[in-house]
Amino acid sequence: MVDLGLKTLLHDKLRFAITTLGVAFAVTLVLVQIGLFVGLLDNSTITIRKLDADLWVTSKNSPNLDFVHQFPESNVYRVRSIPGIERADNLILSFMQVALPTGAEETTVVYAMKDFEPWGVPWRVRGANLGDLRRGNFVMFDESAEKRFGKFQIGDYREVNGRRLRIVGVTTEAKSFTTTPLSFMAYEKAQEIQPDLLSGKTSYIVVKLSRGADREQVRREIAKRLPYNDVYTSAEWAERSRNYWIENTGIGFNAFLTVFLGCLVGVVVVAQTLYASTMEHIKEFGTVKAIGGSNLDIYRMLAKQASIAAGFGFVLGYLPAQALKPVVARADLKLIIEPGFTAMVAAGTLTLCLCSSLIAFRKVAGIDPALVFRS
Repeated sequence: MVDLGLKTLLHDKLRFAITTLGVAFAVTLVLVQIGLFVGLLDNSTITIRKLDADLWVTSKNSPNLDFVHQFPESNVYRVRSIPGIERADNLILSFMQVALPTGAEETTVVYAMKDFEPWGVPWRVRGANLGDLRRGNFVMFDESAEKRFGKFQIGDYREVNGRRLRIVGVTTEAKSFTTTPLSFMAYEKAQEIQPDLLSGKTSYIVVKLSRGADREQVRREIAKRLPYNDVYTSAEWAERSRNYWIENTGIGFNAFLTVFLGCLVGVVVVAQTLYASTMEHIKEFGTVKAIGGSNLDIYRMLAKQASIAAGFGFVLGYLPAQALKPVVARADLKLIIEPGFTAMVAAGTLTLCLCSSLIAFRKVAGIDPALVFRS
């Protein structure tokens, strides 16, 4: 009797196509919106995750990575004297102005350290070694800066806060949540060209623990010696930064609203189609009950129809979402569709379609079997 459900669903092929396209649209909408959301959050913490630090020392109550308050750079010596710490260095993060050949100015987020190499940041560099930054008036830009700064090449010069610097290298994948281009320079150079803000100051102290060190014990000792700073693990600092953007920019609510609307579209389309199909074949369902079929048999038919619509709709929605990745990348955005989330969307699509079938089932469940004998 379950095959009757398949035959009923495919009886009107145009209606079936509209149903699967409605589900596909909802799936694509959910995957793309959440994929962009995850991509933005990935950018907001990419330098935290790439930098090989166990602990981050920040200014008190810093809300996220980009909104920094400088504090005395000499604090690093107190940290270095703590047992269990293999290495601790200052890290400057500051916004500076880049003069463009057109006469315009753009902002860049500058990362500056005395020695980047032990920390693994920046990564994927071409044109120079990280140590080259310490040898003169040099800077590295991320390749994504070309959309804001115009075309540039290794060996070109740009003025950063009025100081003429040579581009000695180009990085890739170093993007910020705010889309402001990232750049990298030597620690002392950053202090030289922005002395009012950075002279004798740092933005963060990054800490790498010795093998076997008790992280929480070291953390408590840092907090004791630096009572006007906060200490986070890398995971905690990344989570704090992500939560700030979710809670204070509205992107979290926007993502939730889009997912809700996508689900609503899928439910409405499937429910309407199954209900209309059921009403057209009401006598066939009456026949099933007249020959001894139960309500469970009826629901099995409707559930099979909903499952088929969910399966076809999910596949037709997943493929366009994947195809959009290179298109989104050209706009300097990331579309991250993780396997775990894909499985959740697949399960959610099936669940919502099955729930939609209950609307039609309520009508069929009350059918009088005598209906089939009426003219």
